[in-house]
Amino acid sequence: MLVKLKKRKVKKREVEEWLLKALEVLGLEGVEISVYITNDEEIRKLNKTYRGKDKATDVLSFPLDENFEGYRLLGDIVISQDTAERQARELDHSLKEEVKRLLIHGLVHLLGYDHEKGEEEEKKFKELEERILSKL
Repeated sequence: MLVKLKKRKVKKREVEEWLLKALEVLGLEGVEISVYITNDEEIRKLNKTYRGKDKATDVLSFPLDENFEGYRLLGDIVISQDTAERQARELDHSLKEEVKRLLIHGLVHLLGYDHEKGEEEEKKFKELEERILSKL
């Protein structure tokens, strides 16, 4: 697991712990994921390059899902701390809670779920997301 923080209001150790617990809840071992917490400017560039949307977003997931030397490389999660801070204020909870929510949202995408593919897929996505979050 690689966790890199450009912005540092959430501790690297906390992000690692949340992700390890989420993987435990899912029964996943031997999994590699990278997480990068950055700012709106950088995530906007990524969103434009990879999704054609020239605006900041809260979280992006880049699924890989390949096996390498006994490890399952799931992919990358990028979170904008700037957007997470705004959303936390709007939802009246802490930045830590919002980053945790975005981390799990990104993880569910890495597992192949996509809430934008219709009602049934959205239901499965939300159920898995809530199951993981309830254990954190």
